[in-house]
Amino acid sequence: MDNITVTERAAHRIGEILRREPAGTMLRVSVEGGGCSGFQYKFDMDSAQAADDLVIQRDGATVLIDQTSVGYLAGSEIDFVDDLIGASFRMLEISGTPASSSRAKSPARSPSSMSWAS
Repeated sequence: MDNITVTERAAHRIGEILRREPAGTMLRVSVEGGGCSGFQYKFDMDSAQAADDLVIQRDGATVLIDQTSVGYLAGSEIDFVDDLIGASFRMLEISGTPASSSRAKSPARSPSSMSWAS
């Protein structure tokens, strides 16, 4: 089990964004090499689902993750935060299962270094 989840807040915000896009649009989350800064999380709109994509659906939101990225994101949760610093999607670690070697290995949730402002 890949154990990648989407919080209720994130699903709600993703749904809001997707309603403004053409029918059939989904959010694609992927991991890319970032050079000296390590991995980076990428958030894009996509209307094409690959046969081997992991598909996460919650409250009207559809998230696609390619199989390569699934390995790095296993044990993660996609969240949406709207605070004084700004609004953004963030990848959180769940229960000490690191999604990559650059993440903290503590059992507490910790935000990633990359987020997607909405």
